Amino acid sequence: MTAWKLQDAKNRFSEVVREAVAGYPQHVTRRGKPAVVVLATGEYERLSRLDAANASTFAEVLLAIPQDDREFERRGPQLRPVEFGGGYGASANPEG
Repeated sequence: MTAWKLQDAKNRFSEVVREAVAGYPQHVTRRGKPAVVVLATGEYERLSRLDAANASTFAEVLLAIPQDDREFERRGPQLRPVEFGGGYGASANPEG
């Protein structure tokens, strides 16, 4: 695994890209922590297709909700205080 400091990756970006295109993902750190990985376009597209193929549809998510007869606690709405007035609209003018 090749890890680049951000400044080094910026200064040697052509080399970072050349290595990524050759099939070696290039890891870039910022302030000593992992920030990004530079990948070849083909590898990115392969991973994107794989991710899309494994993603659940909305219908599958809904069907996965437990459908037993157990009771659950319903929580009521939490209301927040509201202040009316404040100088907007006709009610702001005491004469009119």
